[in-house]
Order: sequence, then structure tokens, then C-alpha cells
Amino acid sequence: MLAVAIIATLDTKGEEALYIKSIIAEQGIKPIVIDTGIKGKPAFKGDITGGEIARNARQSIQQIIAWNDRGRAITVMGLGCAHILEKLYSEGKIQGVIGLGGSGGTSIATTAMKALPLGVPKVMVSTLASGNTRPYVGSKDIIMFPSIVDIAGLNSISRQILHNAAMALCGMVKGKEIDFTNTSSARVKIGATMFGVTTPCVIQAKAILETRGYEMLVFHANGTGGRSLEELVTDGVLNAVLDVTTTEIANELFHGTFSAGPDRLEAAGKKGIPQVISLGAQDMVTFGPPEMLPDKYKGRKLHLHNPAILLMRTNIEENRKIGQVLAEKINLARGPVTLVIPRGGFSLMDMPGEQFYGPEEDQALIDALLSSLKPEIKVVIMPDNINSPAVAEKMAQELHELIVAR
Repeated sequence: MLAVAIIATLDTKGEEALYIKSIIAEQGIKPIVIDTGIKGKPAFKGDITGGEIARNARQSIQQIIAWNDRGRAITVMGLGCAHILEKLYSEGKIQGVIGLGGSGGTSIATTAMKALPLGVPKVMVSTLASGNTRPYVGSKDIIMFPSIVDIAGLNSISRQILHNAAMALCGMVKGKEIDFTNTSSARVKIGATMFGVTTPCVIQAKAILETRGYEMLVFHANGTGGRSLEELVTDGVLNAVLDVTTTEIANELFHGTFSAGPDRLEAAGKKGIPQVISLGAQDMVTFGPPEMLPDKYKGRKLHLHNPAILLMRTNIEENRKIGQVLAEKINLARGPVTLVIPRGGFSLMDMPGEQFYGPEEDQALIDALLSSLKPEIKVVIMPDNINSPAVAEKMAQELHELIVAR
């Protein structure tokens, strides 16, 4: 029998949890209720109590209450719940999960959901779903449902939202599962990174590699995409990487919105899988709306991509730093790696006549990169822009040769 977990604080969200439980049961799916509440009296007894969750985090409810520290309590309960959820899934006892809550409940439930593999249905009904959800979703496939009204009792609106969320989960759980993690498949999976300004390169390279029988998985290099790529490499899902768009490094160094964290561009090297790397969109750092641009960057060469995204051209000093960091990361590679340098520009905006065209800035990055790179790293320098067919063809061919040579 199919089963799903329901994560909620039954002392404050018990009525809503019971409603979701009834909807799921009506669909012939077993609901397993995980009560993350620690203080108040639960509306009904959960299948897994707060005490069990605390013990899975090597604490007790009494200790957590004695701390009188809400933030610390939420962190611990999230970790304990994650251990429980992971165990339930690994034992085949659940096939999906739904959570509901405000800020604290959302933090606990999504922390737990992140312990489950990609592809396992995860639904979160939250009062925070219309704001910045990155701290809660991260690089996982968590579906956020805006609660519209506060989760404080049932009414005509909350009933409909909770019903939709529960039915969405049931539909996903009943649907056919695709085992994309099967690494025994003969078809090689390649992860590629793309930005709007590097799309022509990636699309052309993708087409070439697909004709050779490879499966291409393209990741938007917006921070979340880079994290997902790194995680799937680490988990062994991806067999090779075509890292056309490494702009997340620039964002990490200069506090842009699209940072993928300090470990970007390291997983493939540590795993030892074939990778071909280039400098896509290193001519820019991405920020949010114009009003969010740090004061120190005002007066720089800027481009409003859309009302929510402002791009800043990297300068010579910043590009030197980017080049040094790229070299450090590429030097860590334990497996085959080729670096393709397009001297004609790093993006569609870095071309003659375009706003970010800057041969001197680009050369500063290239010089710093080459001066710090290990001599055994293969480097291909081309006069073209990164989006030229020649660069796309070369990157695809180089990666194919690395894979075949394995």
C-alpha cells in the first residue's frame, strides 16, 4: 500500500493536518503523521511524536524546552525529522511527503524533505511560499504551495488550498516513477550549464552530443542550478560535465544573487569524471532588482536584464580574481579535464558592439587563469566568442573524446 508522511505541529496545526490526513486516506494512500510540536497539547496523536523526533537528534523534549531558544529548537527538530523521514523512505514505508506550517514549521519540514532523494514527491504548504523560498527549497524538488491565508484553522480558502496540495501529492505518488538514478544504464548522462547569454553554445553542443547517444541534462546557472549539478555529480547520477557557464563563481566572489556556494566547480574534479570547462558569462555578476545593488557597485557598467535582474560587468581586478579561483578549482581535478577559452568573448553581451564587450577585462581573467593552472591541464584557446558554432563543436568533441578514452 502506498503511504506518505504528513509533517505538522499538531499543537497548532492539528485541525489542518487532520483534514489533509482524511483527504489522503480517501485516495487509498496511508497517511503517516509526524508531529513536530513540542509544547502544546496535540489536537490528535501523531504516528510519530515530538519525543521520537528529538531522540533522533540525540536530544529530549525536556532539554529542548529548557533551552527556551526557538531557533535552536527548530534546527534540532528539523534534523531529527530528517533522520526519521530518510529511514521511512529507505525502508519503503513512504513514497512522498507533505508539510504545512508558518516560518518554523516550514523550516522543520523542508529540512526533513531535503534528506529525501530527487524525484520523491515533496509538497510544502507554507505562509512563506510567495517570498524568497531559496533557504527552504535549496536545490531540492520541493513544491511550495502558498497558503494564501494563515494556517490557523479551516475556512473556505484554506480548505481549498490544502485539498489541492494533498491531491497534488497523491497524484504524484500514484504516478509512474522514473528511476533516473540508475547508474547501470549504458547511456552516459552529461550535465551542462547554461545562461540566457550562453544558450546558443549549449544548444549547439547539446545537439551534437545527443546525436552521439548521450543524454543531456541542462542546468540553469542561477545558483540553484549549479548546486543541483554538483549534488548529482556527487551522487553518481551524472557521468560527465560540459561546464560551459561558470558564472556562478563570479557571483560567489562578488556577492551576486546567482551564487552556487563556495564548492561550485569541484564535484566533477573530486569524482574524477570527464569534464570540459569554459568561461561562460564570467563577464557579469547578477543582482536582483536595481534597488538591491550594493552601494559600492553603483556607477559601474550595468544592464537591466528585466525588472528583477540587474547585471554588472566584471572589471579587470575582479576578472583576475575569478581567473585565480577558477585555476585553483580546476587544479583539484582527479580525472580528465579540458579547458576551452573563447578569446572572442564570454557571452552574447561580450561581443563587438554589445554593452559588456571588454577584451582587456577578458584577457585579465585569461592571463590569471593560465598563470595559475597546472601545466598538465589541457587548454584549448580559440579566437571566437563562446556562442560561435566553432566553440560549441570543439567543446562537444573534446568531451566526447574524454568519455571515449575512459
